[in-house]
Order: sequence, then C-alpha cells, then structure tokens
Amino acid sequence: MDLAHTSSARLRVLHPVHAVLLAGMLPLFLGALLGDWAYSNNFDVQWINFAAWLNAGAMVFAGGALLWAGVDFLRRDVARDGRSTLFVLSLVATFVIGFVAALQHAKDAGATMPGALIFSVLTLLLAAVSVWLGFSTLRSGAGR
Repeated sequence: MDLAHTSSARLRVLHPVHAVLLAGMLPLFLGALLGDWAYSNNFDVQWINFAAWLNAGAMVFAGGALLWAGVDFLRRDVARDGRSTLFVLSLVATFVIGFVAALQHAKDAGATMPGALIFSVLTLLLAAVSVWLGFSTLRSGAGR
C-alpha cells in the first residue's frame, strides 16, 4: 500500500468542474490579449470591445477557480504543500491583475493603450502558470 494513502490527509485531486474553470480562463485571456494586439495595430474600436468582453468572461472563470481552490486549500482533509500554496497565490495574482486589466479596458478606447496590452500579457502569463500548477498536482492513482 502506498504511504501517501495511509496518512490522514488525502492528496489533492483536481475536481472536473474545477478543471473546467481553471482551463476555461486560459483561452479567454488569450483572446483578450489578441484583441488588444489587434486594436494596437489598427485602432478599430471593436477590437478593444472584444478584448474587454473576453477579459470579463475570463474573470468569471478565474474567480470560480480561485474560489474553488481557496475552499479546497482550507479543507482539513486535503494535504497542503508548497505547490498548492503557490497555486492559490498564482490564482490570486491572476485575478488581481485581470481585474486591473478590466479597469484598463473600461477606459475610453484611445486611453487603453499600451496599459491594456501590458496587463493582458501579464494576466495571460499568470493564468498559464496557474493552469500549469493546477494540473501538475495530479498524481497517478490519487483518486483511488
């Protein structure tokens, strides 16, 4: 029998709904970045509108993933380690920077650049780190 399964604390297993919330934010943040990039190239206002809506949708997924990870982190029956702490902190950073990006997108279209593009890049990078940390905690046989 595996020693990790004999302890009182279980290994953290990513729930399928949490996985959808976590993975769903990444393409939306990527779409927001691409919308910002398209706006910075041709200054057609509709691109910044697309980016703002994609960022808002990504924030819904990021908020759900953060809430789920926070509750999961505070449970007593789940083992906590440095990686799970870093996962929750990366989700907090993704949510905060994504919120700042949403505030940038709320400005007049001409005033959004270059701030919106910079915050979109930062948010996408943080979201990618969060997704990687979230899915890298899976262990083979942890769901038994």
